[in-house]
Amino acid sequence: MISTLLKRELKVARRNWIGLAIPLLFFIIVVSLFPFAVSPEAPMLQKLAPGVIWVAALLSMLLSLEQFYRSDFQDGSLEQLLLMSSPTSVAISKIFAHWLLTGLPLVILSPLLGLLMQINYGFEHINHTWVLMLSLMLGTPTLCLLGAVGMSLTLAANRNGLLVSILIIPLYVPVLIFGASTVTASLESLRYNGELAILGAFLMIAIVFAPFASGRALKISVG
Repeated sequence: MISTLLKRELKVARRNWIGLAIPLLFFIIVVSLFPFAVSPEAPMLQKLAPGVIWVAALLSMLLSLEQFYRSDFQDGSLEQLLLMSSPTSVAISKIFAHWLLTGLPLVILSPLLGLLMQINYGFEHINHTWVLMLSLMLGTPTLCLLGAVGMSLTLAANRNGLLVSILIIPLYVPVLIFGASTVTASLESLRYNGELAILGAFLMIAIVFAPFASGRALKISVG
């Protein structure tokens, strides 16, 4: 059933490709404008790159949260999906589809933006791109899982975008801190295994609890 729901989500997303492109364009624009605002010098950009890229990724994920349940809730499709399948299955399919369409493209785009921010300045630093991608690979699914919980809790409320931001941003901050510190440690030639382990622990905890919590909140909001 989850695979069927996932195929449906991907088909629906193809018809709303503009909505999917907006967070990615936001991610690219924010990072690409930063060298013009601060300094084009490579050492300065390299020092600031982890925080800039991670903050831009977090804001892009936050901007994309409206795509989770809002359109299906408004046209009644969400209620039908909950009647056909369990709330947890619906939540899992939407979370996975959302990460494939939003989180994974951010990971793929990150080497290009890392190049723009001079993260590989000097041949000896070529491995930093892989550290950046790995940190985003672990961090963006966690952001999706937490965002799903926030969206499902505020689904029936007016101006839910503001409510989601208030609820979710405090939960996003630890992921942001350890994601950026992973890349920073790599740039400073320090060990970053601990930061990666913490990001992995965040992801495992979110995988266990977030789909169930999102499903229960969906059932309450729609019911």
